Amino acid sequence: MEEFSWHYMSAEESLKKLDVTPAGLSSEEIPKRMEKYGRNTLPSAKKLTLFKIILNQFLSPLIYVLLVAAIVSVVLKEYSDAGFIIIVLLINAIIGAFQEWKAEAKASALEQMIKLRVRVKRDGRSFVIDGEDLVPGDMVILESGNKVPADIRIIRENNLTAEEAILTGESMAIDKTSEPLEKQNIPVAEQLNMLFAGTTISTGRGTGLVIATGKDTEIGKIASSLKELTTGKAPLVKRMETFTKRISIIVLIAVILLGITGYHSGIPLKEIFFFAVAVAVSAIPEGLPIAMTVALSIGASRMAKRNVIIRKLTAVEGLGSCTFIATDKTGTLTVDQQTARAIVLPHNQVFSLSGEGYNGEGKIRSKNDSEVNFDHSEDLRRIISSTTICNEGELFKSNTDWSYSGDPIDVALLSISYKGNSSPKELLQNIEKISEIPFESERQYAAVYYKEDQQLKIAYKGAIEKLRPRINENKYGQLLEETVRYARDGYRIIAVGGGNVDEVKPVDQLPEMEFLGFIALIDPLRPQAKPAVEDCYRAGVQVAMITGDHPATALAIAKDLGIARGPEELISGNELEDILAGGEEGFQETLKTKRVYSRVSPHQKQLIVKALRESGHFIAVTGDGVNDAPALKTANIGVAMGYGTDVAKDTASIILSDNNFASIAAGIEEGRFTYANLRKIIYLLISTGAAELLSIGMALIAGLPLPFLPVQLLWLNLVTNGIQDVALAFEAGEKKVMTQKPRQPHESIFDPLMIKQTLVSASVISILAFGLWYHLINNLNYEESTARNLILLLMVLLQNFHALNARSETRSAFRIPLSNNYILILGILTAQGIHILALHLPFMQDLLSLDPVSGAEWIKLFFTATLILVAMEIFKLFYRKRKNKSN
Repeated sequence: MEEFSWHYMSAEESLKKLDVTPAGLSSEEIPKRMEKYGRNTLPSAKKLTLFKIILNQFLSPLIYVLLVAAIVSVVLKEYSDAGFIIIVLLINAIIGAFQEWKAEAKASALEQMIKLRVRVKRDGRSFVIDGEDLVPGDMVILESGNKVPADIRIIRENNLTAEEAILTGESMAIDKTSEPLEKQNIPVAEQLNMLFAGTTISTGRGTGLVIATGKDTEIGKIASSLKELTTGKAPLVKRMETFTKRISIIVLIAVILLGITGYHSGIPLKEIFFFAVAVAVSAIPEGLPIAMTVALSIGASRMAKRNVIIRKLTAVEGLGSCTFIATDKTGTLTVDQQTARAIVLPHNQVFSLSGEGYNGEGKIRSKNDSEVNFDHSEDLRRIISSTTICNEGELFKSNTDWSYSGDPIDVALLSISYKGNSSPKELLQNIEKISEIPFESERQYAAVYYKEDQQLKIAYKGAIEKLRPRINENKYGQLLEETVRYARDGYRIIAVGGGNVDEVKPVDQLPEMEFLGFIALIDPLRPQAKPAVEDCYRAGVQVAMITGDHPATALAIAKDLGIARGPEELISGNELEDILAGGEEGFQETLKTKRVYSRVSPHQKQLIVKALRESGHFIAVTGDGVNDAPALKTANIGVAMGYGTDVAKDTASIILSDNNFASIAAGIEEGRFTYANLRKIIYLLISTGAAELLSIGMALIAGLPLPFLPVQLLWLNLVTNGIQDVALAFEAGEKKVMTQKPRQPHESIFDPLMIKQTLVSASVISILAFGLWYHLINNLNYEESTARNLILLLMVLLQNFHALNARSETRSAFRIPLSNNYILILGILTAQGIHILALHLPFMQDLLSLDPVSGAEWIKLFFTATLILVAMEIFKLFYRKRKNKSN
């Protein structure tokens, strides 16, 4: 649809532009416009089909390597090897697909499937139709509580306000007008004569002209633009891509070098091919895809118990890897409900109010913290009565639930009477309202003339600036100064006036009156928000607030949370725009010192996230509105609130079902637990795989036969070790992870510690295996099949003990309680039991070239295998001592 500055045009010009009269469109015109503009529906992400979810499980570099290995096995007619690998891939796909399908089902359950109905005027008559049937040119009639179904130019209005937080981030209802605006190029948040799809009418009523539907609305444009944005890769994806490339290169080099060595040793080419397969099988961690998927699935399940729903499995570890959280304010850090926090009266009388939100739960307390009620003093009674009389909202309790309607500020003020052990109904029973002056944005106040005990009185509430000329400044000087202090701390100030009057003045002419005091309101912090922010900082994760709110409000909230210390860390959208004009380098430099971004547009928020990501951060972004969607998609990890818009939830990879920022900290902790378990799994698989590779290499160099057949290597990697590595995924997390700095974005899975551990453990295992192989073949003259049978059992036992080493990278295996992972103990016993069973089953004996082993031989091998546990305990002891010295 062609772009126009509808806010700059008059109502008459807008009607003319769309060729419509105040009577609305004709019935004949509707089909034509429907064909031209389409239905009033938003572009939405396609729901993943089960087939697509299953297919996604195969889109991994490590899976590609295994597929190549399977194809090579088929070419070499090693069908058992190929069968093993294919079974692994299928199991991995089933587990991963099931977990992601569950996550998608949970995400869908959170969506609000409510059919929007709207009243329109067509052919001069009023109809109620489906919101999807609206077309540009329709005349829409709206009132408080209605969802705005399309982008609308206001034609007529009466006390109309709209809550636009999902689009602009502004938590307060915006006063609306029907008059054309003087400036042509202004942001959406300042287009006061427009209503936008997805927002909500807070108070009043109005009639408007539909100027855009579906993808042409402001929300639709944001939803459409998401298709053009690049999603940031989760940290695990990046690390696994690097890991897989390195493993592939190592395997290729090992195959070539050992193949050349074998050729020069006189081994026939056919045997070298089989040997190459054996080397590849031993080096490639075939069990890793299943173990990794299981670990991520367990992490996702644990997160779900802490109200974090994972839509993409890789996001489990991603949240634990993040170095920076960019969070919105309204509804994420705050409860998104205006709440009266203080009543300030003349003569330095201050009362605090407990409770939060649109209900009457809570108390009024004096300075000495004693509980007071409505009748505590005449001054307190008068201010509460005035805000109740001059009020268009409703708040009442029905059974155990609170119901409300009207402007959020009016509702918040009504709650005060309940907290003072009274109610609006009681306070109004002897009141006769004579005349009302409704609140309008130009006026900035509301007033009611009323009679009480036959005396004419006035109740005023609104801006202090409008009340000031009607009161004695000298008398109320101290009280006026207090309003400034509260406003500076981010509170919304509602000044209250009242007193006896002689007559009802004309509208816009206020009589002289008393300044009864003021009420300070704020959208309060979620109780868990501050501890959660502190947890993030302890974990080395930086936190910034990005909001559409006023700078003073944003800074006050940020200071309360500990996100910012002072105004030097605050920047507004207008200031950002000026810096952006100077180039990206200056923009990125500015971001290093800022932690609070106010009056920020959706595009600016997306640019901030993109710049932080490019500066080297793994960034998680929280949001609930359509305005947050571009930033959610640009981030490494997008986190949507459960009550948020469908656009935000479709874009994010994580959803917080309880809408609580504290769940972010819980998610970080669980993510770090999951990553630690992934490292344990990778360490176990790579070190045992490397040990097999070294054993084969040493045998080749010594001129001995290969100690393992390819199918036996698959048995070790996929079955006996495969049971144990999956069991490691259930290891309980170590609490110290939330006191450690996040991993550096460029950090490889193989850090110096894992490299050292792998080299030591692989060396010990390979020396033990090769030493026994050499002894059996050269000294005891065992047949190859008999010797392989014993070597294979020794490797299974070594894996069993090494699984205990892998439970912690630094702690002694003897200091970790068995209760931390009973499943691993069961897995070790099962792995050993399965192998012993295979030694006695004819089918398995034929497949794996096995024979039964005597009890005496098993005991000798058992004690030999304990040496890997001893070796790694010594390594950990030296590591801890060296680390303590360096600290």
